[in-house]
Amino acid sequence: MGTTTQQSLLKIYQQEPLNAGTPLPLLRRSFPTPQKHFFVRCHGNIPRIDLQYYRLMISGMVQHPLALSLNELRSRFPERTVTATLQCVGSRRDELMKVRPIPDEIAWGADAISTAVWRGVLLRDVLQQAGADKSAIYVNFTGLDEVYKEGQQVGFGCSITLQKALTDEVLLAYALNEEPLTPEHGFPMRVIVPGYIGARNVKWLHSVILHNHPSNNYFQTHSYKMFPPDVTEENVNWEQGTPIEEIPLNSVICLPQEGETLKRGQLRIQGYAITGQHPPVTRVELSTDGGQQWLPATITHRGGPFAWCFWEAMLDAQPGETEIISRAWDSLQQTQPQDAAALWNLGGYANNAWHRIHIHIK
Repeated sequence: MGTTTQQSLLKIYQQEPLNAGTPLPLLRRSFPTPQKHFFVRCHGNIPRIDLQYYRLMISGMVQHPLALSLNELRSRFPERTVTATLQCVGSRRDELMKVRPIPDEIAWGADAISTAVWRGVLLRDVLQQAGADKSAIYVNFTGLDEVYKEGQQVGFGCSITLQKALTDEVLLAYALNEEPLTPEHGFPMRVIVPGYIGARNVKWLHSVILHNHPSNNYFQTHSYKMFPPDVTEENVNWEQGTPIEEIPLNSVICLPQEGETLKRGQLRIQGYAITGQHPPVTRVELSTDGGQQWLPATITHRGGPFAWCFWEAMLDAQPGETEIISRAWDSLQQTQPQDAAALWNLGGYANNAWHRIHIHIK
């Protein structure tokens, strides 16, 4: 584990591979998350890469394959920035694990999320120079990390559509909040796919391959797929799963924290809300009576179409045990489902049920 992570006060879920969440009060402290406090998601080792030998390979269904050093990438293409939230789709898996067991997965809380201003070059600009073939449909990414499944080195890879790759927000990023990427966050380069789940934002990027089919990497074919609640490890057909792409509509209470004891009177509630590409979050509501009545929260800070928003509200807290619930709405009047039990799936993905905390008021 690098010194950046050691200084960051993260909650360590695993040391090898390194997986660490950002405590909710710390998340709520800064709208763009400082790199030292940014959550860490790894599937394998953290590679140590020598820039002298590093090359990004662009190949497959292109007219002009490219091999670019970091300096060549920066000098040949215009620099761009995008503010985007990254969220592991396993966020809030711990709540689904209380419904039914989910073996061999990390019991993430609501802390597998962070936001940054990313700096890099548009993937579109690089692909245009490479010359995408008309029959190309997918862009397949692979990283330099070593990842093992059942004793086999499978690496980490995934796909997005070429249509998404050619938008004006997908970056080949080399900086996070004006700092070079640290090793745990993908140095020297990673893909940033705003609005998509964290798994599509490949770190330690090695190759970009255009093809007419999605990646055959394990993490595209067997992970990060959604199944109905009745599908288990015993009866799963991996070809029938739906690959997860966009971040689901969600809201989370960051302060106060679960189990806190607080004084009666006016209580400030703070949290974040997030959705994928569109439509945007338009309001957040809170309830203290199980969802019978809802009080509006105030959205205090927005960061653009691909970033979370911060919200807060004041509640009159009376003595006793209190459950506080949050839910968000988007501009199409879609909201979060009420019950996490109905969302259970064998990967423990995309839990966006009403967020609930329990506190004691004295």
